[in-house]
Amino acid sequence: MSRIVRPDAEGLRRAADLLRAESVVAFPTETVYGLGANAFSAKAVGEIYRLKNRPTWNPLIAHVANVEAARALAETWPDVANQLAAQFWPGPLTLVLPRARHLDGVGASDDTIAIRIPDHEVALGLLEASGLALAAPSANRSEGISPTTAEHVLRSLPDVPLVLDGGPATWGIESTVLDVTGETPRLLRPGALPLRELTDVIGWIDLPEEAPDDGAARPSPGMSRRHYAPRATVVLAKDVRDVDRAGLAGPIGVLTYETADVDGAEILSADPREYAADLYAALHRLDDAGVATILVQEPPRHEDWLAVRDRLGRAATK
Repeated sequence: MSRIVRPDAEGLRRAADLLRAESVVAFPTETVYGLGANAFSAKAVGEIYRLKNRPTWNPLIAHVANVEAARALAETWPDVANQLAAQFWPGPLTLVLPRARHLDGVGASDDTIAIRIPDHEVALGLLEASGLALAAPSANRSEGISPTTAEHVLRSLPDVPLVLDGGPATWGIESTVLDVTGETPRLLRPGALPLRELTDVIGWIDLPEEAPDDGAARPSPGMSRRHYAPRATVVLAKDVRDVDRAGLAGPIGVLTYETADVDGAEILSADPREYAADLYAALHRLDDAGVATILVQEPPRHEDWLAVRDRLGRAATK
């Protein structure tokens, strides 16, 4: 029986049964495909870490079906969380809040919990069918490229028991993560939701601090220095045409965008949202083509490109 299944009533039933049996299921969200497990089961969450080969110090995001379920996971719920939830949930925004005291083994080691409501009918259908809060990082091996299709999931994690196929992810890049535990909200991970849209609603937001060392406590995923990386070595360049290729391992692939056209390159949109939506898929295509090095034209240094620059910078870190 195929492990990639349609997200119809039978597919959702099978997935919910697996989740209630403390197993894992990959499912689509509007950002990327997630590897879901019962957030309150140490056994199930442990299976996420085992399959992904994910370090235990890297926390997970809890996905819930509605704001009421989100509030039940938090010890306090500040006014700014109400504003953000009203404006952006369901959607690609994760909030880091103080973890409810009755929860044990859920969230980060600093007594916080990251929560979001996904904006995808399959994800919401699975949350409803299972009746669970789902811990769900991206459904790929740790540090690798996040999956934006069901096929990407099985290439990276061939032992996943079931993948709900919801087609390509529409945003193609992970959620924006905002810490609202302090007096001033702080951006922990730039993502699909642009910073400008958040500041239009709540005003000033502190920008990310320097990435914590591996092994150090952190309130959010996506903060490691190396992340989102293909098998090929990623090299960022102000102009890929000027790069001396003599010292680079070959074959060499090139990734650029429309206004920086280069012959023979993977060319993505010059619009930052459209570029982000195809970035991981393009890196997967280049990996699948067997290139050893990917030369990437640096995107513009503009706030709208913050999430893309973050992902490419981490993918290029050795």
